[in-house]
Amino acid sequence: MQKIKPSREALFRFRGIPPLGLTVSMALQHLVSMIVGCVTPAIIIAGTLGLPQNQRVLLIQASLVMSAVTTLLELFPIGGRFGAGLPVIFGVSFAYLPSMLAIAADGGGLAAVAGAMIVGGVVATLVGVFIKPVRKLFPPVITGTVVFTIGLSLYPTAINYMAGGSGNTYESVVVERGLTEALVYGSWQNWAIAAFTLAVVLLLNNFGKGVWKLSSILLAILAGYGVALAAGMVDLSGVQTAAWFELPSFMPFGISFEPSGCIALGLLFAINSIQAIGDLTATTVGGFDRQPTNRELQGGIVAYGVSNIITALFGGLPTATYSQNVGIVTTNKVVNRTVFAMTGGFLLLAGVVPKFSAILTTIPQCVLGGATVAVFSTIAMTGMKLIAAEGITPRNTTIVGLSAALGVGISQAAEALSRFPAAVTTIFGKSPVVIATLMAVLLHLVLPKEK
Repeated sequence: MQKIKPSREALFRFRGIPPLGLTVSMALQHLVSMIVGCVTPAIIIAGTLGLPQNQRVLLIQASLVMSAVTTLLELFPIGGRFGAGLPVIFGVSFAYLPSMLAIAADGGGLAAVAGAMIVGGVVATLVGVFIKPVRKLFPPVITGTVVFTIGLSLYPTAINYMAGGSGNTYESVVVERGLTEALVYGSWQNWAIAAFTLAVVLLLNNFGKGVWKLSSILLAILAGYGVALAAGMVDLSGVQTAAWFELPSFMPFGISFEPSGCIALGLLFAINSIQAIGDLTATTVGGFDRQPTNRELQGGIVAYGVSNIITALFGGLPTATYSQNVGIVTTNKVVNRTVFAMTGGFLLLAGVVPKFSAILTTIPQCVLGGATVAVFSTIAMTGMKLIAAEGITPRNTTIVGLSAALGVGISQAAEALSRFPAAVTTIFGKSPVVIATLMAVLLHLVLPKEK
C-alpha cells in the first residue's frame, strides 16, 4: 500500500492530509477567533445569577465541551446524514443571551434555560427535516441578504472589542480587579493595540505568501498579544487558580419547562436554523465555490437541533454556527476537515482542562477586535457575492436594501420597540438578522417576479 504524503494543497480540499504544522496553525487560528465568544455568554449568565464558583466552572466547561461535540458531529456525519459534512465551527451564541437571562431571572434559573433549549432543539430538528420546502423560500438573493446582514451585525461587536470590551468599565477593571487603566473600555491603549493587530492582518494578507498569508489572523493575534503583554494589559491570575482537569456532569442544574421561555427560545432556534442556512451557504460559496446541497443543509440543521438537546442535558448553553469562522474560510479558502477536527479537539481539551482555556481567555479583547474586524467585513462581502450572482436588479435591490435597512436600523435604535412587550424586543430588537430574514422572505413572496 502506497503511503499518502501530507501536502499543502490538501488544505484546500475537504479530505486529504495537510502538513501537521500548517494544520495546527490553521486550527489555532479558528480557535482563538471564537474561544472568547464561546465562553463569554456563560461568564455573563453565571455572574448575573450569582452562581458559586463550582457551578461557574461547570457551565463554562459544558459550553466548551458541547461546542466541540457539535462541531465534530457536523464534520463527520453519522450515517452520512446526521451532520452537514462541511467545515464549520459551532460555539455558544450571543443571539440567545437576552432570552436566557430573562428566562433565568424569572425564577426558573438554569433549569428553565435547559428546558427551553430542549424545546428549541426539537424546533430546529423539525426545520431541518423539512428543509426542502423551507429552502424554496431562500434563493441566493435571500441567503445573500442574510449573510450580508450577519456581516453587518458583527461590526459593532468588532468595534466594541477593539475599544476593549464595553463591559470593561473603570469600576470593574481598576476598582474591583485592580488591573491597569489601559484595559478600560475606550482607552487609547486599546485602540492602539487593535490598530496594530489590524495592520498586521492587512500586511500579511496583502504582502505575505504561503504560511504567512494563510495564518494571518493567528500571527496577528500573537503579535498583538505580545504587545499587550509588554504593556501590562494581560491578566494571568485566572490561569494560576484554574484546575488541571474537570469533566462536565449530567444534568448539573436540573431541567424544568416554563411555557413562555420555551416559546421565546423556540422561536430563536427556528430563526437561527435559518441563519445557519446563510452560514452553511457562505462556507460552501466561499470555500468550495458552490451552493450547499439539500442533504448538507438538512443534515447540518438536524444535527444542530439534536446536539443542542444533548447540550441542555449536560448543562451547556445553546450553540450555533460561528460566522467569524465562516469568514476565515472565505478569506483563506482552507476547508480541510482535519483542521476543523483539530479545532474541535482543542475546544474539547479547553473544556476538560480549565487551565488551557484560561490561557486562551487572557487574550485582550482589543487584540481580538483588531484581528476579526477584517474577517467580519469578508462575511458581508460574501453575502454581496451571493446577491450579485442573481443580478443587481430593481427587485433584488429592494429586497436587500429594505431588509438590511429595517434589520440593522431597528437593532441600533435601542428604544424603537420600547412600547412593545419585552418578548417582542427580545426576539426582534436584539439581532438585525431576525427582521432582515423575515422581511427578505416576505418581499420575495409578494414582489412580482421580473420578466
